[in-house]
Amino acid sequence: MRARTLILSIDRDDDVGYKAGVESPAVGREACLDAAIRLGTADPEDSDTNAIFQAIKTYDELKANGEDVEVAVIGGNHMNMLEGDRRVSDLLEQVIETTGVTECILISDGVEDEYVLPIIQSHIKVASVVRVIIKQLPNIEGTYYIIKKLMNDPKISKSVLLPIGFVLLLYALVALLAPGVSAVLVAVGIIGLYLLFKGFNFDEYFIYAWHAFIDSFKKGQFSFVAYLVAVILVIGGVISGLMSVITNYPNSGDVGVIYLALTFLFGAVIWVIIAALVASAGKITDYIQNNQEGISRIFVVPFFIVAIGMITYGAVIYFLSITPVEPFPFTTTDGIIAMMLLTITGLAVAFMGIYFRPRVQKRVQAWMEIRQKLEEEESAGNKGKPVYKKIKY
Repeated sequence: MRARTLILSIDRDDDVGYKAGVESPAVGREACLDAAIRLGTADPEDSDTNAIFQAIKTYDELKANGEDVEVAVIGGNHMNMLEGDRRVSDLLEQVIETTGVTECILISDGVEDEYVLPIIQSHIKVASVVRVIIKQLPNIEGTYYIIKKLMNDPKISKSVLLPIGFVLLLYALVALLAPGVSAVLVAVGIIGLYLLFKGFNFDEYFIYAWHAFIDSFKKGQFSFVAYLVAVILVIGGVISGLMSVITNYPNSGDVGVIYLALTFLFGAVIWVIIAALVASAGKITDYIQNNQEGISRIFVVPFFIVAIGMITYGAVIYFLSITPVEPFPFTTTDGIIAMMLLTITGLAVAFMGIYFRPRVQKRVQAWMEIRQKLEEEESAGNKGKPVYKKIKY
């Protein structure tokens, strides 16, 4: 059987939709040509225009050779790459179903679009990848122009310019308001935290949490109120942690950064635990109202939150109690006892969650089976009976 090939141009950040207003997917030569012209008119310097034209050129060449081909352009999401990749996967599956293609040639304008290559390969065989490279002179003026365009790009500005501006502003504030604190050390620490934040992709989790927060508000779910309370409690925890540092070590220059961080956790960890419990309680309430089948999956979450919080709190008390720096309201003996008791209690709470989870799952499954039987009996009892509607006169 002869293969039917899809010439595919992926616009992962959806410039074709964001700038040119083209609805993805654009399938067929005329639709792709219209998308390229509209994107080129909206932004003549966008490299995605060249990628679409390359896709059309490849389509024409293979078509002239008598091959069975189709061409398509798929856009992702301009502001959220995670949602964009999901959209690319869904739209690609739709294109495959409507066109009946069996293999694909990916047209890419850079490494970023090739991040979706595993997603494409999970749906269809990729026969080749064509990289489009824009020819230009590498002179100083061109370099300046490229940097200027990158600075005007909203994605680049949010990822690079915004953190740099925040660090510089923080450096100036620390140097002005707290001359005893090393402003350079604070700035370097903030940069290090940001790099770790980006390196472990924590920004994706925060984006997911933000979308969940907005979604709960739009749907009128109880979790929205719970999340809002949790945020307030976290802010209270930050304030409590700072007050703990000020109270125990008013002269912060006399102790190391590690002791200051542990003292901050000592004052903040209980607030954070309560905030996490409130958020999980809101989520469980939504599951009880709308999705009883999923209760067993999140039943154990509050137990783990309490367990992790207690173990962390015990460890913080112990390490602070053995510090040679004075003062701190716990002796070494108190720290050892607190760590042992809180660790054992935390492990016991985690074990309780694991122990009761299968039982809750069985109860939920039994309840779902009973409800399904009742619905089937009700449906069978109403079969063949006339349906009467109330009419208002």
